[in-house]
Amino acid sequence: MAQDLSEKDLLKMEVEQLKKEVKNTRIPISKAGKEIKEYVEAQAGNDPFLKGIPEDKNPFKEKGGCLIS
Repeated sequence: MAQDLSEKDLLKMEVEQLKKEVKNTRIPISKAGKEIKEYVEAQAGNDPFLKGIPEDKNPFKEKGGCLIS
């Protein structure tokens, strides 16, 4: 798609994108990292990778064993 556009059109698209991005509110990474860490720690109790899945609710549990004779 970008190959079909002239350089002027590409620059216009870039300017429009930059206009959108400049409106985004920004926060320091130190604050964002702290917020992400707090969120992850708060949600850890609901994480099946950390907590595990009960055997009776595991849809991927093998129904039968492997028998070699």
